[in-house]
Amino acid sequence: MTAVEQYLKPEIIRQIARLDLRAQFIVKGFLQGLHASPFHGFSVEFSEHRKYTAGDNPDDIDWLVYAKTDKYYVKKFEAETNLTGYLVMDLSASMGYSHKQELTKFEYSICLAAALCYLMIHQNDPVGLITFGEKIVDSLAPKSKRQQIGNILSMLAKLKPQSKTNIGQSLNQLAAMLKHSSLVMLFSDLLADPDEVIASLRRLRHGGHDVILFHVLDQAEVDFPFEGLVELHDPESNETLEVDADAYRSEYLEEIGKFRLRYERECRQIGIDYVPLDTSMQFDRALTEYLVNRRNWG
Repeated sequence: MTAVEQYLKPEIIRQIARLDLRAQFIVKGFLQGLHASPFHGFSVEFSEHRKYTAGDNPDDIDWLVYAKTDKYYVKKFEAETNLTGYLVMDLSASMGYSHKQELTKFEYSICLAAALCYLMIHQNDPVGLITFGEKIVDSLAPKSKRQQIGNILSMLAKLKPQSKTNIGQSLNQLAAMLKHSSLVMLFSDLLADPDEVIASLRRLRHGGHDVILFHVLDQAEVDFPFEGLVELHDPESNETLEVDADAYRSEYLEEIGKFRLRYERECRQIGIDYVPLDTSMQFDRALTEYLVNRRNWG
């Protein structure tokens, strides 16, 4: 195992008690990994570049970065405004689930959000925090000062999964709250009616917001490793269902595959970055997705 992998494995992160140290550990491993990748040479200064888009002056393309990444990036100028980001956390009871993983879906999301907070403040981008259950519960206004890291991490560390959630209603409420184009980083298991959630995501995009959807599931929810008769418990409705896991497995795997594929297709269609994750995955996949897909909004 490389040193970088150790920094980024959920089971290693679990051994670190404090959230600020967890976040620093993840970010350190992530940036070390970038130095070993084609991003080497500008990873720590990626705030100074953004993807080339139609209408940009070709003279502004950084050919050194192109030579390393085979992608077009332009240098970001001081006149360009910073991106305002919101970490948006699903507080549903189902987020507290873990089968055999070191971190629950909620703990995994909290660690990822904390690391993204560090990255955004590093880029001098204002970042805030929104939490929701059946509606928005708490909000912390975006700031780019370094003390904002402490404010956000303190709030994240105190969060606990609650009971019921209404993702669609909460996202509609968020869309009505946001007055300026922002980057919305949503962390959820999306265990709700997809029609309502997708409609609310579409509303966010129509409001001019960039959205990265981190779809966090437990590894057992993706792989269904159960055998024999098992009881499946819904923490939100408190209902329990006994099923023959061996007979149910193929049907379940087909359904969860369709569920994720639908979100992937719908998000691609409306211009949302969809990041399917499970709690056994190293954190670099999600962080790299953020870096690659982050767009400049001015």
